[in-house]
Amino acid sequence: MMNIKSNKHVSAAGATSSLSRRGFIRGGAALAAFSALSARGQAPGVSPANEKVNMAFIGVGWQGKYNLEVFLQDPDVRVVAVCDVYEEGPYVGRGIAGREFGRKMVNDYYEHKGRPEDGCAAYVDFRQMLEERPDIDAVVITAPDHIHATAALAAIRKGKHVFCEKPLAHSLVEVRTMTEAARAAGVATQMGNWGHAKEDIRQLCEWIWDGAIGSVKEVHAWTNRPGGWWPYGIDRPEDEPPVPAGLDWDLWLGPAAHRPYHPAYLPFIWRGWWDFGSGALGDMGCHILDPVVWSLRLGSPDTVEASSVKLPSRATPHDTELPKGRVHPETTTAGALVRWHFPARESLPPVDVAWYDGGLMPLRPDELEPGRKMGDNDGGVLFVGDKGKLMCGCYGSNPELLPASRMEAYIKPPQTLPRSIGHYKEWVRACKGGEPACANFNYSGPLTEIIQLGIAAIRSEMKLHWDPQAIKFTNAPEANGFLNSFFREGWSL
Repeated sequence: MMNIKSNKHVSAAGATSSLSRRGFIRGGAALAAFSALSARGQAPGVSPANEKVNMAFIGVGWQGKYNLEVFLQDPDVRVVAVCDVYEEGPYVGRGIAGREFGRKMVNDYYEHKGRPEDGCAAYVDFRQMLEERPDIDAVVITAPDHIHATAALAAIRKGKHVFCEKPLAHSLVEVRTMTEAARAAGVATQMGNWGHAKEDIRQLCEWIWDGAIGSVKEVHAWTNRPGGWWPYGIDRPEDEPPVPAGLDWDLWLGPAAHRPYHPAYLPFIWRGWWDFGSGALGDMGCHILDPVVWSLRLGSPDTVEASSVKLPSRATPHDTELPKGRVHPETTTAGALVRWHFPARESLPPVDVAWYDGGLMPLRPDELEPGRKMGDNDGGVLFVGDKGKLMCGCYGSNPELLPASRMEAYIKPPQTLPRSIGHYKEWVRACKGGEPACANFNYSGPLTEIIQLGIAAIRSEMKLHWDPQAIKFTNAPEANGFLNSFFREGWSL
């Protein structure tokens, strides 16, 4: 076990120099392809998965429970271990959660199926689990954002296949390190942007590639988050309540700087704290911008800028004086507008992509009939082409040309993209030596990098010029700190 008691920070900035500068240039091409892995999704020296994939879970909270339920029912999967820093207790939205709850759920399921020999062990520390269990073939990571990279890299370096929830990691350096490590190891990977496997997003891509709205030079994407999902614009709590029984708070913090426990940080609401989460863009961007990145074959932007909603009268206990007055150093914004500019890609023209959250919305298109909703309850995307407009909901759902009369008259093109067997099943198939999953890290890594560049623009409150070869902002050295991760003593990438 590593010593993680020290509050001393260790910078991961040095990791930047070890990353491949060429990797950022390759990003655009990687987005257009499913994977650069071998046909079996594995590299020489990596043992193929067993007849049943021995699977372990890191994080058994809200989404972790759902993922566990799905994989548990897959006949090609055997769940052998669960890991969570919380033993067992109430969890927002899904009742009870934690490692003992997960272990019991798995064992009860196998007992019911007449397979009591397929038992499940429970761990508090994923490092111990990976060290003690060489029989694990694959790992599902559903922990807070700040844990993703350390958990994923620990698994990848032991030759384990990895399914990681979105966003892929907490910083751009972490994302790039994970992407390149997975590529080098040849393990099967998948990010949890499950809309990528749906029929709707494939139709959307095929329509745009068919020229249904001509050349796309402008895109608007939005979400209703944060809404009331997590706090924003508030100071760090000053009181220090006791740590709940069964919670290993020090392990929950992981690589983040030490701070006293407080219920303001968990469960779920960690998304609103910069040290642990990534705000609305990090939470929903990998879902909502997925059809944009895929259909327009986006690589690295050359500029990104953002502005944020200023809360009335600074809703903080001490009326904190904020630099530039809008973005809190501790918690994420109430609302933000982000703009990326992407240069031309082969035959595709330059395109501007705008992101809106916190209730901000793009202008309603004239072609959208009165009474019709923009997107759906979780958000949406509006593609603006030189020959028309296309709108979809969150996850690329329900794509439609505007106005409705144009959609009715449109002759849909033949299918050109392979259809998915399911987001989770894709990864299991890849773990067993099949073709790579569609949202493997060669695709989802560059997608998440775009998200992280947007977060850097939000936090720096500047227009940033991005040099993908040098892996830095050329006009604002002070913003480069938002690209890197920082780890306290005992933790590293």
